[in-house]
Amino acid sequence: MYRHRTDTLVDDRGDGPVVLCLHGSLMDRTMFAPQMEALSDHYRVVSYDLRARTDRWQGSYDLDDLVADCRVVMDTLDIDSCVLVGMSMGGFVAVRFALAYPERLDGLVLIDSMAEAYTEEEREEYGGLVEGVRGADRMPLEVAEMAADLMFSERAHEEQADLVQHWIDRWHTYPGDAVAAEIESWRTEPGVADELGAVDIPALAIHGEDDQSIPPERARRTVDALPQGRMELIPGAGHPSNLERPEAVNARLREFLGEVYEVAPAADD
Repeated sequence: MYRHRTDTLVDDRGDGPVVLCLHGSLMDRTMFAPQMEALSDHYRVVSYDLRARTDRWQGSYDLDDLVADCRVVMDTLDIDSCVLVGMSMGGFVAVRFALAYPERLDGLVLIDSMAEAYTEEEREEYGGLVEGVRGADRMPLEVAEMAADLMFSERAHEEQADLVQHWIDRWHTYPGDAVAAEIESWRTEPGVADELGAVDIPALAIHGEDDQSIPPERARRTVDALPQGRMELIPGAGHPSNLERPEAVNARLREFLGEVYEVAPAADD
């Protein structure tokens, strides 16, 4: 674990080409623990807490600010280039980073994410969620449970109840205003799908087949806009597919990274 000058917590494991991971809304850097465990045999796997999970959540910020934060993290950790992996909100940041700093990326992975804007109806729904948490000392338990119903698949609720409960308990500790600022950072942002033709690097979308938060067809449209994009569906997985089905996701990541860096694939644990 490493703490850089902005007091962002970073998990940094392994040696070799860098895989830098950006977590989704409500999550934190630990959501990539299964990938760090599986891939750090051949790669340097790094994940860090975005603003909402640090003492920098106060005040408004947007996705461009999170892109700038990512560049600072890379510079601070002496990362010249990497494969950037973004889950959900982390993917929103990753595609914008790819547009702003293409020379810093060897590849792009979007996990349960997209490059489209949210619809007006969705913006209003998320706006209601913002109002439901704003000003609260911590995220209300009923809101955390509602988020879990949306994010995790039915299979995960039935077969991975401990995983679901872990994240409900974690979300229940968050300051309400931090969650509100996090959602507002992306809720009304315009999409960048029309710009993705400029992102001419290897790109992979990994998506849970049962994702309710971002349906797979929206990721498919993003992949179709990427010159070197392809998509892999994960059967039986919801929104955090890398947590619900880590073995399947890790296998696809290892194959993609091997193609990008010409590293021979190895069997996952």
